[in-house]
Formats: sequence, structure tokens, C-alpha cells
Amino acid sequence: MSEAATISRLPETLESRSSGFVLIIDDEAAIRESLQTLLEMEGYTVECAATGEEGLARLGDRPFELVLLDLALPDRNGIDLLGEIRAHNAQLSVIMITAYGTVENAVRAMQAGAANFIQKPWDNEKLLADVRAAVARRRTEEENIQLKRALKQRYNFENIVGKSEPMLRIFDLVAQVAPSRSTILLQGESGTGKELIAKAIHLNSQRADRPFVPVNTGSMPPDLLESTLFGHVKGAFTSAIASKKGLFEVADRGTLFLDEIGNMSLDTQSKILRVLQDRKFMHLGGVQEIQVDVRIIAATNVDLRQLVHEGKFREDLFYRLNVITIDLPALRQRKEDIPLLVNFFLDRYATENQRSVRRIGTEALRALMAHSWPGNVRELENVIERAVVLSSGSEIGIDLLPDHIAGRGAAFPRLEQRGDASLFEIMEECERHIILDMLEKCSWNQTEAAERFHMPLSTLNQKIKRLNIDVKKKTRD
Repeated sequence: MSEAATISRLPETLESRSSGFVLIIDDEAAIRESLQTLLEMEGYTVECAATGEEGLARLGDRPFELVLLDLALPDRNGIDLLGEIRAHNAQLSVIMITAYGTVENAVRAMQAGAANFIQKPWDNEKLLADVRAAVARRRTEEENIQLKRALKQRYNFENIVGKSEPMLRIFDLVAQVAPSRSTILLQGESGTGKELIAKAIHLNSQRADRPFVPVNTGSMPPDLLESTLFGHVKGAFTSAIASKKGLFEVADRGTLFLDEIGNMSLDTQSKILRVLQDRKFMHLGGVQEIQVDVRIIAATNVDLRQLVHEGKFREDLFYRLNVITIDLPALRQRKEDIPLLVNFFLDRYATENQRSVRRIGTEALRALMAHSWPGNVRELENVIERAVVLSSGSEIGIDLLPDHIAGRGAAFPRLEQRGDASLFEIMEECERHIILDMLEKCSWNQTEAAERFHMPLSTLNQKIKRLNIDVKKKTRD
């Protein structure tokens, strides 16, 4: 059985259980019986406890997904017990239930980490909807944890997240090709994670203990790129005041990742072809051949066959690179991975920014699922990072999402209409929108905005200048 098949069963294992395991902690027998009957009719497996102490003991019996907790218990305060439950299992969802439905109690419960707050007597449909949402959120978090654990064990690389069929096929293909010496071509839109896959291939190859060297070949002029790749001898050109090794030497016996290879000049392409054929090259200005053992992984977000047809890419190099091709799906082609990716980025940026936010609201997740994601996973990551930075509570609501995703109007209509917009253009517009949004929230106080962004004021001012944001006009208005 393939490893991909093993990973693909993770969500099925979760879904094959009952509707969910729920623990009810309430000192009133009538309340416990009423809730238990209601939930069991919906397919939930329910256990009950009459005191806080008994409830804590029951938590060790099975992996509960939800606790319905009374605020007033005979042996302790429900808020205090909530803290103990969260200490026992920080991921466990808890819904507080009380006959004392004051705003103060609700705020205290949510601040302590409750998923929701329900007042007695409750509405059955509303309570069931809240229970379903809490259990679904807990299961998504559990799937994410299990998938990351399985992927980390499999690849020793935890940043690849996905359970969709397209991603499982890629995981299986990576496992097959990683041990080989073959050149690999990764194809996919910008932001689909080509460098992550390249690293996963390297880390599962026989070269894992040798360097993985990435280079963006499309971001450098030809002369600088050749000097970077092949190195140079002293005096090879005006600024060559000393000899310097190239990345082919740095990556010897390791892996060289050539990103955006479709933008490489024809002259540089011919030199790359020679290294692939002979495993030899010369420094710029040098006369001595240098032998290297480097595995090449190339990546492109354009159609290399079309470039060959247009005479912009060497056909012989294309066939050298196209030994094994891995096509990475766009995020819109694997939307079932969005909840996992959201939780992954949420955990990362909440920790980095010391925020208490740990979940995303149903309405916000629905908006994320509906978006087309032209910037793919990288765009989603930026949206979640922005939301975390702007958050002040425990949940990301739809109000923290950009307007064009939340449905408050097309924030980037020009980019939505242009199919040829580059990732740089998309990201620049996104950055501009984020900064404008923060400045508006801070009444155009740049010092306050810089503090909320956790960046120096000078850095924010540089961004404002680069993005042509007219701060003076806004402050005058």
C-alpha cells in the first residue's frame, strides 16, 4: 500500500466515527438528560458528569471533541474549570451554558477560550448548529495535526499541507522520484509551492545531507546570473576584484533549484545545457574546467513548449529538463485543502505575532472557500497573516478579510480583469490595500500603524512611498 493511500485515509478515519464525542458537565440531572437525548438523536456519542471533578476525570476516558459546560457547578466555577480543561487539551472545543446570560459572563467565557456561550433555556436548532460548528472545527484542526505529522514523518518537511486528490498524487510522485538522480521540472502557477516541493524532493534524496541551493533565474540580468551560477576569476570584469565560487560549486553533490527558468536568456540556457550534458563548466574569465555532481530541479510558471515554439527557449534544454515533470495544481483546483492551510497559517502567524486568535469563523471560511485565489497558496498565506496581525480576539471574522474576498466590493478590479497580472503586481496591490486599511483604522497615524504592524516606522514610510500612498492628502481631508 502506498504512503499516499495511508495519508488519504486520515480524514476518512475521522469521518467514520459517530457525529462526535461530547461531554456534558452540568449539576442538574434534567439538563444533562435533555441535552444527552437531543444530541444522541443527532448521532453524537455523549457522556455526562455532574461535577467539575467528575468532568475532568472523564476527559481522560476518550478523545472528546466538545464539552458543554455549565457556568455554575457545585464544586467550582465554570470559568475556572474551563481554564483547567484548556490546560488539559488546548484544542478541545468548549461551549458554556448558563441560566445567567449576562454580557459580562459571555465576555469572560470567550476570553477564557470558550467556542461559544449559550443561555438557558436554549433553542434546540441553534444549539445543534453551534455543536455541529464546534465539532467540525475541532475535526479540521485534528486533520491538520495528523496530516502535518504524517507529512513531517514522510518528508521531514512540515510546510506541505494537503489532503486533496491532486496533492496526494504529487506526494506519491515525490516519494517515487526523490531517490533517483533524474532532473525534475516543476510546473505550476506562481504561489503554488514549487520551492516547497523541490525541498521535499531534496530532503528525501540521497543528497539530503548536502546543500539545497535555490536561485531565482528570472530576477537577475544575464551577466549577473552567469556570475552567480558559474562563479568568476579575479579580473573577469570590472568589479571582479577577487575570485568567487558559483552556485554550481556550492551545490556540489547536492541540489540546485532553478526557479523561473523560462525567463533565462538563450546564451545562459546553452551554458546550463552543457553542465547537464557534461557535468562540467568554467568560471567566467577562467580556462580550467570544473567537474560537479549536481542534481537540477527546475521550475516554471509559463508553458516552456510554447516558448520553444516561439524560439525563446532551447528545445534541447527543454528535453534535458523535462525528464520527470510534476504539475502543481492551482489552489482553486484543490479547495478542500483551504481549511487545512488556513489552520496551518493561523497557528504559524498567531505564534509569531503573539496573538490569541486560534480559529476562523464560519462566515470567513465560507468567503475564503469561494475566492478564486489568483495568487494561490502564497496569497492565502498573506491574507491569513494580515487577519492575524489585525485581530484582537480569539477568532478571525469576515470583517478581518480584504474587501474583495469578504464581498464588500472588488478591491482589486484591475487585477481581477487582467489575466496577465504578475504575482508581483498582485502582491503589490495586496500590500497597498493592507497598508491603506491599517492607516484608515489608525486615523492615518503612521506611528500607530507601524506599531500595529510590528515594524519600524522607517520601514512603513518606505513602503508608503514605494506604493505611492498619498498620506498628506488623507491627513488634510
